[in-house]
Amino acid sequence: MKFASTTLVFVVSALLALGLVMLYSATMFHRGGTFWGSQLLWCCIGLFVCAVTAKLDYQLLKKVSLPLMILALIMLVAVLIPGVGVEVNGARRWVQLPGTRFQPSEFAKIALIIALAHYCERKGRKMDTFNYGMLVPGLGMGLFLGLIFLEPDWGSTALLAVVCGLMLFLAGTKIRYMAVPVIGLMAAGGYLLSQNTVRLNRIMSWLDPEGTKQGVGYQAWQSLIALGSGGPTGLGLGNGRQKLGFVPEHQTDFIFSVIGEELGLIATMGVVVAFVLFVICGAFIALRSSDFFGFLLASGLTLLIGLQAFINIGVVTSTLPNKGLPLPFISRGGTNLVVMLFCVGVLLSIARFSRGDEPAKSVRMGSSGGLSPFRAG
Repeated sequence: MKFASTTLVFVVSALLALGLVMLYSATMFHRGGTFWGSQLLWCCIGLFVCAVTAKLDYQLLKKVSLPLMILALIMLVAVLIPGVGVEVNGARRWVQLPGTRFQPSEFAKIALIIALAHYCERKGRKMDTFNYGMLVPGLGMGLFLGLIFLEPDWGSTALLAVVCGLMLFLAGTKIRYMAVPVIGLMAAGGYLLSQNTVRLNRIMSWLDPEGTKQGVGYQAWQSLIALGSGGPTGLGLGNGRQKLGFVPEHQTDFIFSVIGEELGLIATMGVVVAFVLFVICGAFIALRSSDFFGFLLASGLTLLIGLQAFINIGVVTSTLPNKGLPLPFISRGGTNLVVMLFCVGVLLSIARFSRGDEPAKSVRMGSSGGLSPFRAG
C-alpha cells in the first residue's frame, strides 16, 4: 500500500509541476494576464486541502455526506438564478465570489460520489433489489444530473452519470435494472442532441475535421496541427506557435496540445502514462480498502479523475467530439484543481487506514451486513 501511495503522490506532483510550467508558457504572451499567479494560489490551497484530508479518517465523510449533498443541491439551484449565477458563452455554471469564480458542479461531483458510496454501504445486500439498487439512488442522481444539465454542462453530466452508474454496478445493482434507464437516457440524449445545433455541429465536425477546419472544427484542427508540429521532442518550451491565438482555450481544455507542440510526443505519452499509473494506484487502494465504503469511494474518485483525463485527451487528439472538460491537475481552473486534490487526499486517507497488503481470507462484509463485491488475494 505504501508503494501505491508513494507512486500516487509522485504522479500527482509531476502533473501539477508540468501544469504550472505549461500554463506559464501558454499565457506568457497574454498582456496583463494573471492566470499563472491565480493558478499557483489555487494549487497551494489545493495542496493544503489534500494534506489535511489525507491526515483525517475518511470515515468522517459518512457523517457529512447528507449535509454535503444538500449544500451541493442548493448551490446547483443558485447558479441557475439570474443575478447569482454568472453566464459565460451561453452557459450559467459559475457563482461570483470576491476576486474569483466558483463552479458548483465541481463540488456537486464529489458530494454525490460520497453520498452514493455511503448509501450503497448502508443498504448492503439490498442493492440487488430494484427499489434500493436502482430506483432510490436513481432519483437522487437524476436530480443532480438534471440541474447540471440545465446549466448547460453536457460533458459533466455525462461524466458523472457514467461514474455513478459504475459505482452502482460495483455495489451490486443488477445490470438488468440499469439497462432500461441507460437506454432511455441514451435515447433522450440523442433526441436533445438532434435539437441542439451547436452540439450537433460539433459531432459533424468530428466526423469531418478537414471539411470543417475553417468553421466549427477550427479549434480541433489547430490542435492537431500543434500536436503534429511538435514531433517527438517538441519545438522547445515557450516556442509554440499555435497558442498565439490559433487554438482557442489553449490554457484550459486544450492545454494538452501546447504540451505536444512544445515538448513533443515523449511528453504527451508521459502524461498518458501518468494518468494510467494514477488509475492503477487508485484501483489498488480501492481493492485494499478496509471497508465497503472505502472501496466504493476510492473507485468513484479514481473513475472521476481517470475518465475526465481520458475524455480531455480524446477531445484534443480528435478521438472524441469536442466537449469542454479540463485536464486534471494541468488545465487552468481553480475549482477543479482544488476538487481534484481533495480527491487525492481522500485516496491517501483510504490507503492510510487500509488493511495494508495482507490479502483478505474471506469475502468482506459491510457494516450493515452487505456483501462487498471484491475478494482480495
